[in-house]
Amino acid sequence: MNARFQPADSLRGRLRVPADKSISHRGALFAAMAAEPVRIRNYLQAADTRSTLTAVSELGAIVQEGPDELVIRGVGLRHAQLQADRIDVGNAGTLMRLLPGWLAVQQGDAFTLDGDDSIRRRPVDRIAEPLELMGARIDARDGRFPPFTVHGAALAGIEYPLPVASAQVKSCVLLAGLVTDGTTVVEPVATRDHTERMLLRAGAPLERLGDPVAGYRTTVGNADEFEFDELDVPGDLSSAAFLIAAGVLVKGSRFVLEGVGVNWTRAGFLRILERMGAIVLCDAERVGEFGASEPVSDIDVSAGPIEGTIVERDEVPLAIDELPLVALLGCFAEGETIVRGAGELRVKESDRIATVVDGLRGLGAEIEAAPDGFVVHGTGGLRGGRLDAHGDHRLALLGAVAGLASSDGVEVVGIEAAEVSYPSFAADVATLAA
Repeated sequence: MNARFQPADSLRGRLRVPADKSISHRGALFAAMAAEPVRIRNYLQAADTRSTLTAVSELGAIVQEGPDELVIRGVGLRHAQLQADRIDVGNAGTLMRLLPGWLAVQQGDAFTLDGDDSIRRRPVDRIAEPLELMGARIDARDGRFPPFTVHGAALAGIEYPLPVASAQVKSCVLLAGLVTDGTTVVEPVATRDHTERMLLRAGAPLERLGDPVAGYRTTVGNADEFEFDELDVPGDLSSAAFLIAAGVLVKGSRFVLEGVGVNWTRAGFLRILERMGAIVLCDAERVGEFGASEPVSDIDVSAGPIEGTIVERDEVPLAIDELPLVALLGCFAEGETIVRGAGELRVKESDRIATVVDGLRGLGAEIEAAPDGFVVHGTGGLRGGRLDAHGDHRLALLGAVAGLASSDGVEVVGIEAAEVSYPSFAADVATLAA
């Protein structure tokens, strides 16, 4: 399905963005691992997070959906029981990488995970390696692709240095470590810490040492049961980022996004915008802060001129989902915008380096691909045209934002991909443009 996004005159008003996808995934998984019912308010209703609800149901949890909240009655940390032949993760990469950490705990049981065509192209060897070091077995297609089967076992604690900074791999290992005498994950640089905050809130034994630049050593130990009864999911900063970019680029814009999560490990995009000179104001969490709760703030966005910047390797993990937007912003900025050390983009829902470069070039951008990033030569704007989403929700939304800020508009080929994370994007834009 195609959709055309015409240039916007201005975007104004107040709006609540969809609930945080990362926290929704984790909330459902943690609730399924709890022994007592857990209430989750503002759970994201999108394709990826629906896949997580289906998965925990297939593992024995009971999901009760009300108009304003979910109640999940879990099975406990060690008592998952597969109710189907296999678990379909759909297009949810977070679910595919986090869930095996819990499944590896289930001694003597085997669980097969599969997904759509996009998921079947995404490697799982980076979660398989640490889980196998702990004593589990992973049988994957061609040794590294879905479908794959997790064989639970009596797990031993390990110290695991992440070869590549990844919050999803870190989370998988920490979940598996909850039945060991001690498991430590060592990060080369800081990554998203939603899992650690939720573990702390649930009463799991957890210690974190280090700093934002050098990364953290996070250790978990044997947990009996989770003390976890409710969760309020804040607005998703990664979804808000698309509207923020539109507000910066569309002349005359001024709006407020309400109740957005501003955890510092998610706010790398806001720090990049600040460096570019964008007018984006909020009460963001200070870098390095850590606790059991998630900080929330309104975000005030105004249009204005921006300058090119350089995004280095150590910034990438905390802005990985928003780097395509950095490329788009670079098209409108004065000077060059360079992103380095972002090879992880090549193993997302699409090869996001190739698809972003080709997509924006087709709209009139002066942009070049590098093995681990891209270089954008700012020209002050984009002409417009057609952009193929390649089944990637963030690319679909990138095309939509480009259309709003372009001179001629953009037709997004495959706009339905946006349903994965931000199904109300077009309606929200219409609200701000009214």
